[in-house]
Amino acid sequence: METGIGSVDGPKGAPSGAVACPATFPASAPTFVGSPHATLGRHLARRLVQIGVSDVFAVPGDFNLTLLDHLIAEPGLRLVGCCNELNAGYAADGYARAKGVGACAVTFTVGGLSVLNAIAGAYSENLPLICIVGGPNSNDYGTNRILHHTIGLPDFSQELRCFTPVTCYQAVVNNLDDAHEQIDKAISTALKESKPVYISVSCNLPAVPHPTFSRDPVPYFLAPRMSNQMSLEAAVEATVAFLDKAVKPVMVAGPKLRVAKAGTAFAELADASGYAVATMPSAKGLVAETLPRFLGTYWGAVSTAFCAEIVESADAYLFAGPIFNDYSSVGYSFLLKKEKAVIVQPDRVTVGNGPAFGCIMMKDFLTELGKRLKKNTTAYENYKRIWVPEGHLPESEPGEPLRVNVLFKHIQKMLTGDSAVIAETGDSWFNCQKLKLPDGCGYEFQMQYGSIGWSVGRCSAMRRAPPTSASSPASATAASR
Repeated sequence: METGIGSVDGPKGAPSGAVACPATFPASAPTFVGSPHATLGRHLARRLVQIGVSDVFAVPGDFNLTLLDHLIAEPGLRLVGCCNELNAGYAADGYARAKGVGACAVTFTVGGLSVLNAIAGAYSENLPLICIVGGPNSNDYGTNRILHHTIGLPDFSQELRCFTPVTCYQAVVNNLDDAHEQIDKAISTALKESKPVYISVSCNLPAVPHPTFSRDPVPYFLAPRMSNQMSLEAAVEATVAFLDKAVKPVMVAGPKLRVAKAGTAFAELADASGYAVATMPSAKGLVAETLPRFLGTYWGAVSTAFCAEIVESADAYLFAGPIFNDYSSVGYSFLLKKEKAVIVQPDRVTVGNGPAFGCIMMKDFLTELGKRLKKNTTAYENYKRIWVPEGHLPESEPGEPLRVNVLFKHIQKMLTGDSAVIAETGDSWFNCQKLKLPDGCGYEFQMQYGSIGWSVGRCSAMRRAPPTSASSPASATAASR
């Protein structure tokens, strides 16, 4: 994690004694004769549009009002007002899931600490999210002043310290001379690392022209990460030898398929190999459930019927992008053996107890593996031999209290390829795993962080950014209490 803090040794402001915003820019600043639009605020707005953000979820506050004016003035941006900062963060999280990157804008400390929980959730889910905070007047740094919206201490770094563990880069922009560099580095780092970043912009700076903003920003060119070809070939060779000698191998999709952008490659490998396919609960929706040999959710003792029996009895299993935590492993009760597993992470492959291969992109690895593996449908044939169709729920009696299984029977009937299911933390995790998603139906939940209330913000972003697999923003939401 890196932190960039603007120089506080540059031009100082006139000794006005002002502690609130707006405030005038320092009188001793270098003179710049140019377009009044060559401002930090416009530069930041243009950068957001360039990376694919068209909606910024915001809560106004006096430290960010001038900056919000510039975001509103940008033709390619819509400012979406939210009732509180936490929901703005949840909405930006949902937007990032659907569009690849999201953004929210809040005010200093009281807003920043409120949105912090949502940013932590986005960090846990590997989502690039730009969190923009209106910061103190640049003239107030080093003055020992106490500002409003804080906890009453003359310490402007409290918010920054809180954001440091849950963002991959932090930029404190309190000087225009390096603002261009700070903003560009923060945004590019979010895209490269697929994690949230924190950008604090002093409230008196967004509207001030500066030479570094005299031209429209040059679009980013972020070189794609490439596999080391020798390492890739060695990993594929070792994995083929490992899997081809197995009698009944299976494949299991994990949540890091998203950050690796390897969902299509996984589906193509499933088709080429003939392996039975399951998903970890946190990967539901990342792989089509209409694949020919799809078993359901592998979740230990609470798996889809007959799925755990096939996965845990396999003599080899390929896990693509797994996260093995206490939730996903049902209290670490999985009956899996490391020596039988090929673990494929976004940039690393481990075969059994070893060897391990680094500098390999998951998408490249799965694609090459599909060209080399022998087709083996044994595990799925075993599944068909033990599978028993589900029974039919008895009809509810008149006046009988609504049962959960009856409720979800009706939710199942509602789902189409134009729907999306947003599962709230709690009972809905388990019940929504039982839903069978038609082609094109989106599915989202937050298993790693598990923040209750996340689904509300995610639904508010649905109208702006429906899941890429769905053709309309319609949604069915299952909430637990």
